[in-house]
Amino acid sequence: MPIDIDNRTKLSVPEERIRRIAEEMSDKEIELLIVDEKSITELNRMYRNIDKATDVLSFPLENEGEHMPLGSIVVSASAVVEGAKRFGHTTDDEFVLLFIHGLLHLLGYDHETDNGEMRREEERLIRRYDLPESLIVRTDTTKE
Repeated sequence: MPIDIDNRTKLSVPEERIRRIAEEMSDKEIELLIVDEKSITELNRMYRNIDKATDVLSFPLENEGEHMPLGSIVVSASAVVEGAKRFGHTTDDEFVLLFIHGLLHLLGYDHETDNGEMRREEERLIRRYDLPESLIVRTDTTKE
């Protein structure tokens, strides 16, 4: 605990890094699901009414009891690979960035409605977890 990883793809997941981040940011259980492009497109269509693939989705649990999980994060394996190639860093770093983005949403951040708080927190976490500084540029455009 606090993270349950369900990898439904062949993508290698940096589990140790993900677990460390999850434990440092929340004491609640988090479900992490890694899926293919078709699956994330279906989820995006079903829950956001957007009929296209995305990189990460977050599903916070509405019932916030003391022992309730925080929620679920769904990461697209193909988006991880494409993002790493596009921005010239490792798939592990791309995965961690998407995980952090999804986790911030579970923790109540929302880049679509805040005044840059989520972007600033992503920048802080990119530095905190020793991710490439080049990832900071993306925090303005990372979509969920």
